[in-house]
Amino acid sequence: MRRQTRPVKVGSKTIGGAAPVSIQSMTNTVTRDRDSTMQQIFRLHEAGCELVRLAVPDEASAKTLSYYKHNSPIPVIADIHFDYRLALLSIEHGADKIRINPGNIGGEDRLGQVINKASEANVAIRVGVNAGSVSKEMVKKHGGVTADTLVESALNCLDLMEKLQFYNIVISLKASDVATNVQAYERIAEFTSYPLHLGVTEAGRGYRAAVKSALGIGSLLLKGIGDTVRVSVTGDPVQEVFLAKDILQAAGVRAFGPEIISCPTCARCQVDLEALVEQVEVATKDVREPLKIAVMGCPVNGPGEAREADLGISGTGGKGGVVFKKGKIVKHAVAGDLLQIFKEELDKIITQ
Repeated sequence: MRRQTRPVKVGSKTIGGAAPVSIQSMTNTVTRDRDSTMQQIFRLHEAGCELVRLAVPDEASAKTLSYYKHNSPIPVIADIHFDYRLALLSIEHGADKIRINPGNIGGEDRLGQVINKASEANVAIRVGVNAGSVSKEMVKKHGGVTADTLVESALNCLDLMEKLQFYNIVISLKASDVATNVQAYERIAEFTSYPLHLGVTEAGRGYRAAVKSALGIGSLLLKGIGDTVRVSVTGDPVQEVFLAKDILQAAGVRAFGPEIISCPTCARCQVDLEALVEQVEVATKDVREPLKIAVMGCPVNGPGEAREADLGISGTGGKGGVVFKKGKIVKHAVAGDLLQIFKEELDKIITQ
């Protein structure tokens, strides 16, 4: 069962409450460059991103937020580090939410000014604690950057916010170490009902980022923890969105289209299974129904072990194969005809 959290409004989206777990990403263009940044926001949105964060390293970037506020198809979040004045300016220029790092934003007075400004404008704040920027005092107290270091850093910030009667809060506790990351989120979930933003920071690139994020985010989602996610990938941020969708779907939290399962192949397989899987992926790329589709190399795995699939293709040990639905064979065919028969049956399911 999903952890119950208070809903926090961020522009047109709600984080927490009964809202679906949302997908976030962050632009890597120069925020002052309106054209390239706006193009990237549209690409992210088209891929499925639902909230976008922009780095605000200077005054010019903060002032540009008003442009994105009026032109972005998704809510805009300002990412603030070091200078609390940039947070104030970002709120003035229309940020739907601001992310602050309590480890580098300054003392209580400066943080208090940000909180009061956000309260006046009804703007949400994400308390984003990062393992690399917690205070030296906190690190010394806990003997290093541990899960407790991150949790106590966040709770100290929450104490001040609640004293100022500010509750429009989202929390994140990110580390590059997956075990620390997971432990921190599990512990903070016991202390507060604020929605949690999940992610593994500095996860790397390519498959390494995918593995660390799947473990760090997916394990929490399976326990009902998490209200919004950002997958960290070095490179094109559109990759982050596709990975986030895959993780959410694999965890059974959301469905974005068909789930394609396929066997790893062995000596029993006499069809070009890898090519067939790729063809099925292309054939289903625009399908939005949450179907389970199986592409199997031999009768051992399909339609036998894949009998729960809505639709599937299986090799038969010879030069041909079968198309099946829910474990029942629809048609036998030579290998070259399997894909076309599959497409015809897929169309029937979608039409129905």
